Amino acid sequence: MDSEKRVIEDGAVAIRGDEIVAVGKTADLTKEFRARTVINARGKAVIPGLINTHTHVPMTLFRGIADDLDLNEWLTKYIFPAEAKNVNEQFVRVGARLGLAEMIRGGTTTYCDMYYFEDAIADETKKAGMRGVLGETIIQFPVADNKTPDDALRYTEKFISKWKNDPLIVAAAAPHAPYTVSTDDLKRVRALSDKLGAPVVIHVAETKKERDDILAKYGKTPVDYLASIGFLSNRTIIAHSIWVTDEEIGILAKNNVGVGHCPQSNMKLASGVAPVPSMLKADVAVGLGTDGAASNNDLDMWEEIDTAAKLHKVHSGDPKVVSAEQAFEMATIRGARALHLEKLVGSLEAGKRADIAIVDLDSDHQTPYFNIYSALVYSTKAADVATVIINGRTVMRDRRLLTLNENAIKKDANAYRDKIIKSLGN
Repeated sequence: MDSEKRVIEDGAVAIRGDEIVAVGKTADLTKEFRARTVINARGKAVIPGLINTHTHVPMTLFRGIADDLDLNEWLTKYIFPAEAKNVNEQFVRVGARLGLAEMIRGGTTTYCDMYYFEDAIADETKKAGMRGVLGETIIQFPVADNKTPDDALRYTEKFISKWKNDPLIVAAAAPHAPYTVSTDDLKRVRALSDKLGAPVVIHVAETKKERDDILAKYGKTPVDYLASIGFLSNRTIIAHSIWVTDEEIGILAKNNVGVGHCPQSNMKLASGVAPVPSMLKADVAVGLGTDGAASNNDLDMWEEIDTAAKLHKVHSGDPKVVSAEQAFEMATIRGARALHLEKLVGSLEAGKRADIAIVDLDSDHQTPYFNIYSALVYSTKAADVATVIINGRTVMRDRRLLTLNENAIKKDANAYRDKIIKSLGN
């Protein structure tokens, strides 16, 4: 996939260092380049690495802690108490390693995160060789790493400055949501973003309750409210964007705001269905996200791609909306646009970073296939991913993780299960 949306049969990708230098027919590239290493991908699909535009990666350790609840009850009765009793830097590191392993196994090469101790998450992400847009949470009540918004803003400024110009890590500010961060603090986040040129990640319009509460408090719906205080910019990334009006979709497009659409989490929490067809029509940069494993309950982008294509068909009654090709683009080039990284990743083009997944196409559930987009979107599973390259470095080869110790990770993660159960009195 490139800017011309080419599908190349018997194709090849030439990589030098961290960069793609050529994409074309194998016969042409083998004449032009002499390779030190050749990966035989015959019979496989070589695709851009998938881009997860919204998650909370350490929350893998809360996978399955509470299900079949709406967002408010899930957060207030289970997640916030569990976090208060369990989250520290070590918890975050263990959960991040588990999530990174899961994402790499599924062909995800870039992800956008929002959590606590984000500097530790950045460290683990860098060690794993993965690419991340990582946002330090700013919220109005005391949390594990910062007790006040002032503390969080100071931490965030240091965090962003520390990782500036890193080849893999894009450090960001992450005010939790309009209902958990004051207007003054949202303005301070925007000022910090302007000062440091950093992205801002935020949950917006996730539930009807949020929309109604913001409307009652400020006299405006969430996106309109954020626009009115000068919060939105071409560095903003919002998660969910379910309860938005057509006018607000126009505001998102005008400000070049990226949107992380999380269909499975939204369905599981019964939060609603984002108006993705309308956003695509307005050329809003909509990517796909898993949300955290505590509300999904996995980090499998293939499930999100399949679900996104199907959900909007049944919701609209139109089988043509969100085509297989569009759904795949939302996990690749549109996802890159949503994270404001489209010049760097999201497609296989000379000059872009070598973030690549190699996918088997000969599983029983893929055989036979007639159209590559149909095969990838409706038939492919995470287990079909064979090899993953990020920034020119092979991080998984023939399904073997090369940068993470999977057995040690699972042992550490399972050790937290008993701690979490005991902390909640269950």
